[in-house]
Amino acid sequence: MTRGAADRLLARVWAELGREPAELELLAPLPTAPLPARLDASALAVASVAAASLAGWAASAGRRSIRLDGDRIANAFQSERVARFAGEAPDVWSPLSGFRRARDGWVRTHGNYPHHAAALRRVLGLSATDAAVPALVDDAVARRPAVGLTAEVTAAGGMCVVVAPEEPAVDARLAGTPLIGVSRLRDAGPVRSDAGRRNAGHPLAGVRVLDLTRVIAGPVATRTLALLGADVLRVDPPEPAELGWQHLEGGPGKRTAIVDARTPDGTAVLDGLIADADVVVLGYRPSSLARIGLDPARLAGRHPGVVIAQLSAWGFEGTAAERGGFDSLVQAASGIAVTEGERGAPGALPAQALDHASGYLLAAAVCTLLDRRSVEGGTWLARMSLRRTAAELLSMPRTAVPTPERTLDDDARARHSIDIAGPAGAQRIALPAIAAPTGPLTWAEPPHPWGSDAPGWAE
Repeated sequence: MTRGAADRLLARVWAELGREPAELELLAPLPTAPLPARLDASALAVASVAAASLAGWAASAGRRSIRLDGDRIANAFQSERVARFAGEAPDVWSPLSGFRRARDGWVRTHGNYPHHAAALRRVLGLSATDAAVPALVDDAVARRPAVGLTAEVTAAGGMCVVVAPEEPAVDARLAGTPLIGVSRLRDAGPVRSDAGRRNAGHPLAGVRVLDLTRVIAGPVATRTLALLGADVLRVDPPEPAELGWQHLEGGPGKRTAIVDARTPDGTAVLDGLIADADVVVLGYRPSSLARIGLDPARLAGRHPGVVIAQLSAWGFEGTAAERGGFDSLVQAASGIAVTEGERGAPGALPAQALDHASGYLLAAAVCTLLDRRSVEGGTWLARMSLRRTAAELLSMPRTAVPTPERTLDDDARARHSIDIAGPAGAQRIALPAIAAPTGPLTWAEPPHPWGSDAPGWAE
């Protein structure tokens, strides 16, 4: 929409991170990204990518400016639209995911993961065969009240929210809090970075990042850190298995291992990895992390000097902290779906923008806290929630009709994507959105199949 909105959001984030305003002068004028919406998805996308780019390179940019490409940013935010694996487009949404009209309103369900789909089927009384027929699913939902269905699906371990209008008072309260919550958990001595490698073009060379996340926001943050030179190891539990295409799409630049932290051997392996990590990125529910001793307080107590980054769908206070969710569900419950809807039916942003923006902003926070740790020491925590990011978007200027009108065509998507061949076979993925003073960046390492690496740090 307007470059001014992106500039204002970036300036706010920069101030919240405690960074020098003069660093903003290293950015060339910000572009717009063709992400048509009533809400300013373009400004949110551009500002978040600008923050990650600048936080990564500010210390080594010198007098060179960083220039972002709006089309490349839009393509990266819509990365699932260009992804191809062995020439085939992935099935991004399962038949049980989407907007559906209940008896007294609309709901949005999410059944991409098999265990969530199974919970929805149980509540709706559908067999796996029936659940593959949209009309049968629609009919089963239409017989149920929206609030009651949502409560029952949630209690069964599934994902469903009521499509709700905006709550201006709630959004105003959230927008009055930091978009990125940063706190110092305890003291620790400074940890110096390798300035020689920084100047050679690898801002995070030598930094070890343990990635304990799934589903877009966390993987976007950690693949951005990998792009900046960090050694990123993603570790997953054996169950539930990750969706293959989703892991590959979020996996460039990283290695991937499976560790069962519920076993003594797995606990020992994970403890060893954390002991040598500079950064731990968390994306699981607080109770799950606490059961295996990975909540931020205990991590900080056992590993002084570590930088912890944590993501949540709904927030970190009370029951919201334990509530599972995805970008599409937060859009539906926060009022975004109503705002983007047409003729009484809910709609969606042109990208999973809450996820992507939160990922880039969290990467900017990690870069900032690593720099701060090198000077003043400390054990640091950065937190973001998709719901807080939604409140930021809802508080920005909007239009009555979706703008900009331009969208990326197939040729533009091809220009901003890369065909690679790696351990997981032939793939097409979107090129990185962030840029360096020397220009756009590309991935140094293709995605690896889920869990195909040993759980250890690179030499």
